[in-house]
Amino acid sequence: MFFNSIEFLIFLTVVFFLYWFVANRNLKTQNLLIVIASYVFYGWWDWRFLSLILFSTIVDYTIGRLLENEENILKRKIFLWVSVIINLGLLGFFKYYNFFLDSLFELIPSLKTGAGFNSLNIILPVGISFYTFQTMSYTIDIFKRDLAPTRDFIAFSAFVSFFPQLVAGPIERATNLLPQILKSRKFDFQTAVQGMRLMLWGFFKKIVIADALSPSVNEIFGHFSDYSSPTLIMGAVFFSFQIYCDFSGYSDIARGLAKLFGFELMVNFNFPYFSRNIAEFWRRWHISLSTWFRDYLYIPLGGSRVGKQKNIRNIFIIFLVSGLWHGANWTFVAWGGIHAILFITSFVRKSNRKYLDALSETKYWLPNLNESMLVVKTFLTVTIAWIFFRSESINQAFQYISGIFNFSTSTAIFLNPYDNQPLFKEFFYLITFIIVEYLIETKKINLFSSNTLSSIFVDMSLLIIIILNIPVSKSLSFIYFQF
Repeated sequence: MFFNSIEFLIFLTVVFFLYWFVANRNLKTQNLLIVIASYVFYGWWDWRFLSLILFSTIVDYTIGRLLENEENILKRKIFLWVSVIINLGLLGFFKYYNFFLDSLFELIPSLKTGAGFNSLNIILPVGISFYTFQTMSYTIDIFKRDLAPTRDFIAFSAFVSFFPQLVAGPIERATNLLPQILKSRKFDFQTAVQGMRLMLWGFFKKIVIADALSPSVNEIFGHFSDYSSPTLIMGAVFFSFQIYCDFSGYSDIARGLAKLFGFELMVNFNFPYFSRNIAEFWRRWHISLSTWFRDYLYIPLGGSRVGKQKNIRNIFIIFLVSGLWHGANWTFVAWGGIHAILFITSFVRKSNRKYLDALSETKYWLPNLNESMLVVKTFLTVTIAWIFFRSESINQAFQYISGIFNFSTSTAIFLNPYDNQPLFKEFFYLITFIIVEYLIETKKINLFSSNTLSSIFVDMSLLIIIILNIPVSKSLSFIYFQF
């Protein structure tokens, strides 16, 4: 069930009504409704997936209870590792079994006939990378005594399966979301309005920007050898905005939905394409994942407390694992490796903590020339790395990049690959989106909390634009559903 579908609109209407007008007098009933709704939402793809999320819920709830009163450090470590091994074992089997097996056979072909292992027809459960990390953080926080375990199984189930952010994040911490689930909630009209506005902006990103760019991106990357340098550049830039608007659009919708039910989810994107170097980009991009790796992998490895060489090693591990988290393909590992090299370069030059302030702190309408050049440079660097992320293979990525620098048949006319018509509408919406994002980032406008007539006009305009751009055919899935 996609957010951008009629089925979800009906589902949301029914759940919202039951939540606030039927189950509103009892917290446990409300939480139980969240669990039931979340399981219906998740089971819409494949009911068999429900057994996995239920199993993960039971395992980590049980481990949390066992850790509650256990003082023996050895037993505590055993309980923790049981949780980690089970969760990563499930994730590894469903997501990486065929990938590692095929990679091993390519490395040692003789094993293919003698080992007795075969590739399996495995269906990847939607959102498994997200809820697996979410449940693991719960047991790790309890082990570190940063969190007291809950004895309310229904509340914990709601935390694991909360449908707004279940399949593509943000990856919530129990320290943030679980206390909200355990606390009674009252409907707040202003919060609901903010949620609706966040959802509108998210749907605008998804439907009007990401889905509109998708056909051109698919065509250009699918037949990159047929296109000239300017078209390949356009394809790479289009994909940069497609993946950002698709993923951040989902996060905005998730946060907006959560507000409708009285919850606050963490901000997952903070205008990453206005970053001035790669370190700032990673403080702004997929924040819930980058902070997860920082807190549960980078710091346990020693973080910045160890020597410089080990620190560099830790950074490299983080980015390679982050790349592999995204998918079972060497292109993702290469993407992570590129970002590791870029980040390590910033670290060695001691510029990784340089831009802690935001562009929003400027008193001018436009950033100065130096900052503007840094933003463009960082965006182009990130865009080159995205080519590896989007390509089917590392070899294809290098061929694509090679084509960008082949100017022998270049043309400056950007046409739709399907009908050779100028991409006026796509460029218009994209440029408008960049301008609006900048105005929001620099706090020149506020789309989400103002109740002026101009805000209402913007809301209605966004709604009309979204409706006019809804595809006649089947709605497109969110890109990060595959991860």
